[in-house]
Amino acid sequence: MIDFEEELKRFKPAMEVEDAADVIRRSDLTDMIDIMKKLTEEKNTPADGRQ
Repeated sequence: MIDFEEELKRFKPAMEVEDAADVIRRSDLTDMIDIMKKLTEEKNTPADGRQ
């Protein structure tokens, strides 16, 4: 039978997971809200660039 307490003591997270988490936190990800804001701004801005 598996001794979960012993397994947890030996557990070490994979470096790839930690590295990926850091990259994701530092990156400037565009989400749907950002996309919708940009589309709304473009729609409300006249073609000649005046506001």
